[in-house]
Amino acid sequence: MNEHLQRHGVLLDIDGVLHVGNEAVNGATEVLQWLRAREVPHRFITNTSTRTAEALAEQLGGMGLDVTADQIFSVVTATQRYLQDRGHQRPLLIVNDTVRAAFSKADSDPEDPDCVVIGDIGPRWDHALLDRLFRALMQGAELIAMHRNRYWQRAEGLCLDIGCYVAGLEYAAQVEATVVGKPNAAFFQLAAADMALDPAQCLMVGDDIDSDVAGAQAAGIRGLLVQTGKYRDTALQRAAVTPDAVLPSIAALPDWLQAEGG
Repeated sequence: MNEHLQRHGVLLDIDGVLHVGNEAVNGATEVLQWLRAREVPHRFITNTSTRTAEALAEQLGGMGLDVTADQIFSVVTATQRYLQDRGHQRPLLIVNDTVRAAFSKADSDPEDPDCVVIGDIGPRWDHALLDRLFRALMQGAELIAMHRNRYWQRAEGLCLDIGCYVAGLEYAAQVEATVVGKPNAAFFQLAAADMALDPAQCLMVGDDIDSDVAGAQAAGIRGLLVQTGKYRDTALQRAAVTPDAVLPSIAALPDWLQAEGG
């Protein structure tokens, strides 16, 4: 066992790093096997708001990626915990039906919501829904965003993500959203603590310069950017942060880790 490698904790984004669409990124399966064989601590940290950790693990397994639900830090689970910690009992849940059951203990369609929770609902966004959320915020409901990603990568290309709706509601209601997932530093730090490592001992591998790299660096974690998924040269060029490394894909991670230990 390489003691240097064991001193690293690796956080891996899922969508765009391990897979794009329904296909694993070339080399991703082998990298996960490499990490396990060398007992390198690693966790999976994701803003995916349409699947629970259990469903994500099952989906990844179907692509040949060996990931267990207890290794996944899901924004769905984190949002559920946030609502419980804050004592919210009447959330207005704007979430995918696939994860609604995770919030079954709360009244998810109240007349007088104490918060508005925004996740990915695909094409269901319309003006009437935005008006309803705006009115709830103007009456004092807290705006909670599972994340505020600008866009994401699908097989057919880049697609708008929920960040544009979050930003619009913030502007109209003159409020600031609580963002539960990346780039919230607490989200990264929770995953680092689960490996019993300090943030400075960890690195984050992601395809999003803002949510993954900037968020990790703000939490004291090194941020590595891969050129798969939503990666675009233009986004890197205009970013306010500099990645600690840029890798062509996750397949290059073992060589980078070994070079760091040299």
